[in-house]
Amino acid sequence: MAVLKRVLKAEQRLSEAVKHPVLRRHAEARDSSLQDRFADGVTYFAGSMVFVYLHVVWFIAWVLLKPFGDNFPFGLLTMLVSLEAIFLSTFIMISQNRADSRRQLLADEEWRLVKAEEAENQQIITLTKQIWELTTQVHVLTSEMHALVTNGPLGAPFIDAERRHTPSA
Repeated sequence: MAVLKRVLKAEQRLSEAVKHPVLRRHAEARDSSLQDRFADGVTYFAGSMVFVYLHVVWFIAWVLLKPFGDNFPFGLLTMLVSLEAIFLSTFIMISQNRADSRRQLLADEEWRLVKAEEAENQQIITLTKQIWELTTQVHVLTSEMHALVTNGPLGAPFIDAERRHTPSA
C-alpha cells in the first residue's frame, strides 16, 4: 500500500509539472476518476525496477519454499504469472490509450493554433498589399508634384519671381 501511495504521489507531481494547458486539463480530468488513478498507479508501478525486484524475490521464494505443495514444473506459479500477465497487458493497453489521448489533444491544440496563425498571416498579407498600394499611390503623387514644381504646369521651367532672391552685395 505504501508503494502505491508513493506511485500516486509521483504521478501527481508529474501531472503538476505538466505545463501545457491542454495536458493539465486532461490530467485533472483523469485525476478525478478513481479507476484512472488506479490504472495509472498500477502501470507506473509495473514499469519500475521495484516491480522487477519484487518478482525476482517472489520467484526465488516460490522455488525454495514450494508453497501449496507446488513442485517442479510449478503449475500454480505458472498459472498465477499468466493471470498477472493478462492483467498487466490490460493496464498497458489502458496506459497506451491514455498516451494516445494526450497526443490527440496536443495535435488538436496545435492544429487550432496553426489555423489561427494562418488567419493572422492572411490578415498581415492583406495589410501588406494595402500598404504597398498606398505607397505606390504616394510615389505617383510625389512624382507628379515634383514634375509640377520643377517644370511648371505647361512643361516650361517654373520660376517664382517673388521667391527668387538675388544675392545682395
